[in-house]
Amino acid sequence: MSTYAPRHSPSAFSTPASTTLFRRLTWEGTVPLEIRVDSKELPANSDRGLECYYIQAPRVSYLPLLIPDIKRYLLDVVFDDAAARVIKEEDWWFEIEEGQLLKWHWPIGLIYDNHTISQSVRPSAVPSVFTPLRLILHLVSPPTEKLLLSPSAEACKQAFMGQLKEADFIRWGNTKRMTGLRKAEQDGLWEGIKEHNFEEYWRVASKITPTTAPTRSTSPPPPPSSTSLHTRPPSADPGSGGASGSGPDRDSASAVRNVPARIYLPDGPVLQDLVPPVLDDGSPHTLAAFLTARLPLLFPPRAAAAGGNLAYALVQGVPAPPDAEMAWLGACMAGADGWVNVCVGLLREGARHP
Repeated sequence: MSTYAPRHSPSAFSTPASTTLFRRLTWEGTVPLEIRVDSKELPANSDRGLECYYIQAPRVSYLPLLIPDIKRYLLDVVFDDAAARVIKEEDWWFEIEEGQLLKWHWPIGLIYDNHTISQSVRPSAVPSVFTPLRLILHLVSPPTEKLLLSPSAEACKQAFMGQLKEADFIRWGNTKRMTGLRKAEQDGLWEGIKEHNFEEYWRVASKITPTTAPTRSTSPPPPPSSTSLHTRPPSADPGSGGASGSGPDRDSASAVRNVPARIYLPDGPVLQDLVPPVLDDGSPHTLAAFLTARLPLLFPPRAAAAGGNLAYALVQGVPAPPDAEMAWLGACMAGADGWVNVCVGLLREGARHP
């Protein structure tokens, strides 16, 4: 799993090399999974001492993409020939050991982080970012009324592409960048996920993802005026050029209309709101400002935060610094589907971070 965290808060104006570094660190992040076949569903003559499969799974991958490797293991080690002939992987589905049905269309890293923050509200749970997530693999009777769609690789691909298009619209106000990709390029995004190929994925993703190139001059700033500090990025204003406009900064992380971001709460709803990269006063929109505006009781304003925050935020499994800029997070630490997933866990008394 990725445990890298910057010593200083990252700026939205990173160098191309550091941008690639953080994107690769995000990509290479993994989480430990323990997948056990439901003992009540094991076929006769199965080896019941070996029905548990361990894997360090890529955070950017999806559970349906693990099934071929799991099936290969089970056929080689656990099932006999008779069982191998009757097993249908389209009937397979997962749940957490506690009995909670998994959202199979979520990235594996998000599933893991969401489980981590859920443990923060359980008194008996011992919080740890290194504990394997224990999953139960069922071989029969998928609860179709709850799964909605069959947890197949093809259905997962469609869900993934849908998330990419929604993120594209939130960033630029349209989906021209996604719909402008050739079919081979769109398929290349998914193939990069399936094969866990960083270069193949980013060869296409770089066409729809904002950069972290500077959007401000290094010369002394002009005096405050209505056109300097208090204007929104051009793409944030109706009728502006936005992604289709001209100029070297049109692809900048600070020139998007909004950063695709969601907040996940322990056993709670998913919060989604418009997240402009720059606030009305011209200052960068930081993670602290984002969380304080939406969860003021957990992340109180600085003036009222003498006792500190009551919660912490994980982004890609990393406790995120509060002054990280949302624009930078959107360009460097978003998931492969384009979304910045902020998982909020509760701090226990006396704790500073998970």
